[in-house]
Amino acid sequence: MELLGDIKALLAKLSREMREKYRRHVSAGDLLTDRWETARSLGFGEGSSCYDNVLVLGDVTVGKHCWIGPNVILDGSGGLTIGDHVDVCAGSQIYTHSTVRRAVSGGKEPVGHAPTRLGSNIYIGPQTVIAMGVTIGDGCIIGTMSLVDRDVPAGTKVWGIPARPHGRVES
Repeated sequence: MELLGDIKALLAKLSREMREKYRRHVSAGDLLTDRWETARSLGFGEGSSCYDNVLVLGDVTVGKHCWIGPNVILDGSGGLTIGDHVDVCAGSQIYTHSTVRRAVSGGKEPVGHAPTRLGSNIYIGPQTVIAMGVTIGDGCIIGTMSLVDRDVPAGTKVWGIPARPHGRVES
């Protein structure tokens, strides 16, 4: 019980320091870890960061200077590649597999897999879902709470459910 008290005291101290320094509250895992060290341990590119509470599955490749926000799912079971300078905002989910056919066939059909690829210089808004097999070109903006179920050409702004083009990205 003494050890538990010491752990709680440490977490309270770290939480207080985080609030004072950055005006934010994060999970216990993020108090005890460093986002840049987490990204390095996962083999992500130089200067990338990844919150402790991100779920990373399978073969995930992330380029340089990417920000992987809190509560993100990176499913690389079918192969996921993310380029450089990509921001994946909080709660977003990027998939490379689907269990729909297996479920509706009563287990007769296999789980489907397809690689998902994101180019470089991309912003993915919070709570976005990117379906398996999608390719997003360089320089795109994906709006908040979008469902991206088809490829997005380079330099395109998309949003909605399902996500549809709404113009070109101005640099």
